[in-house]
Amino acid sequence: MGEVCKDVLQVGFDRVIKLEFHGATVSSDAGLFPFRDLDEALQLTESSAAELLVFRTGSNIRHGMTALLRQSIYSRLAGYEDVNNAERLRVDPILRHVVGGRAVERHAASTSQVARFETDVLCHPDNLAALMNMPGRWVDLIRQR
Repeated sequence: MGEVCKDVLQVGFDRVIKLEFHGATVSSDAGLFPFRDLDEALQLTESSAAELLVFRTGSNIRHGMTALLRQSIYSRLAGYEDVNNAERLRVDPILRHVVGGRAVERHAASTSQVARFETDVLCHPDNLAALMNMPGRWVDLIRQR
């Protein structure tokens, strides 16, 4: 039989989160935590979201640009290739914590919110140029460390 490991792992970006293995009963996407730790250490998504042009107006905005960008990126890293799974993922405890912001206490963005973000905001020509430069900039930041 395998040994029982009583040590609890924690992630750097949110010390409240404790990782214990109980099979995939809660979420199977805990592999996102190391990516989120790296993101937090280098402020990758936060600085990238600040470069995007914002076209959203009104008082009904629920999710910030950083949270929407993270949800878009981390859902792809977890293997979800489009926004069809966003409704289920918005309540997933792992995705909610890696997205951060209001998602931690409530829910991440819905399918329609993520779809609008990706089609209206990310597809704007100025934002597409910024998106194309992000991977190279991120690699440069990691190499500098």
